[in-house]
Amino acid sequence: MRVEVLASVMNQDMAVLAERMCLDSDAVIINQCDRLDHAEMDFRGHRVSFFSFPERGIGRSRNAAIERADGDICLFADEDIVYNEGYAESVCAEFARNPHADMILFNIEVEESRRTYHIEERRRVHWYNCGRYGAVSFAVKRESLLKSGVRFSLLFGGGARFSNGEDSLFLKEFMDRGYSVYTAPVTIGRERAGESTWFSGYNQKFFYDRGVLYHFLYGVMALPFALRFLLVHRALLCGELSLGQALSRMREGIRMGKRLKKEGADGE
Repeated sequence: MRVEVLASVMNQDMAVLAERMCLDSDAVIINQCDRLDHAEMDFRGHRVSFFSFPERGIGRSRNAAIERADGDICLFADEDIVYNEGYAESVCAEFARNPHADMILFNIEVEESRRTYHIEERRRVHWYNCGRYGAVSFAVKRESLLKSGVRFSLLFGGGARFSNGEDSLFLKEFMDRGYSVYTAPVTIGRERAGESTWFSGYNQKFFYDRGVLYHFLYGVMALPFALRFLLVHRALLCGELSLGQALSRMREGIRMGKRLKKEGADGE
């Protein structure tokens, strides 16, 4: 199996980025910038394809990378990911261990304040617990991905109308179409500390956007999941807004999500 990193970045230099990410596999990099071009380089014996586009949006750039990938296993990345030595071998070893898996989720070390998950055992992922994993943890068989037809939403994520959640929707839709997703207690890299491109605090927009996302994720169960989310994380979330205010904004977002889904909105 051949691992290929699919990275979405902004205004980067190909050689500098490959070195900084410690790439040790083939890679397709979509560079959001102000020009349109394509370049390739050999880096540590691997092919790095670098596509620059003026279009913006994390979902759009990840989808562009998928269309240009030709590896057996696609591993999603951002420009702030630094891979561990031997990460490609670790990914291949997990798929060899679990040949029935269409996708496997791995650990990426992040700052404690930004951590949403830490995998400690191998188990199957289900619809009700898929909302915690970021795209940089995803390693997916390209053949399964292409057969599924699943792509990243253009409504959610950096550069989109709603701030984040494109990764959770991608994961849920992939599973909804009958493909299997498992976790692996293996750390393959870390996230460099830096300022988030979408998070600006637990404010009105955060809870509204989360409400929209929850309807897309959970449908009629969106409100119970929203209340559970607020109660479990109340100490962290309810500083700028009270629990009641946060829940009210999430309910508004859920109503908007219902309307958008009824309209068949896809972000275009």
